[in-house]
Amino acid sequence: MAVKLRLRREGTVKRPHYRIVAADARSPRDGRFIEIIGSYHPLENPSGISVDNDRALHWLRHGAQPTGAVEKLLRITGVWEEFKPGDAPKRDRSGQERTKLSKKAKARAAEAAEGGA
Repeated sequence: MAVKLRLRREGTVKRPHYRIVAADARSPRDGRFIEIIGSYHPLENPSGISVDNDRALHWLRHGAQPTGAVEKLLRITGVWEEFKPGDAPKRDRSGQERTKLSKKAKARAAEAAEGGA
């Protein structure tokens, strides 16, 4: 049996919340599942994510494949780093702003620092 970690949609119309579940890959999105391992509330500010780390690691170590959305949630909560140490995400989604300056802007900032000092 192929097990997937995926999101199960709940809530009302236009007010979704999701449960992170371990389910057979052949079962429908909101159908049968094996175990609930967490929840995700995207409409809260900031989004509410809760995951049972032990159970998520158990399923990952036993071959469960997470969907893309669940993998992102596991990265945010830190479970993915425990499962695959050193597997850094392609993009930093931590919410910290990184200012990328162009070469001209860097030169202007350097001139202002030298001129002001």
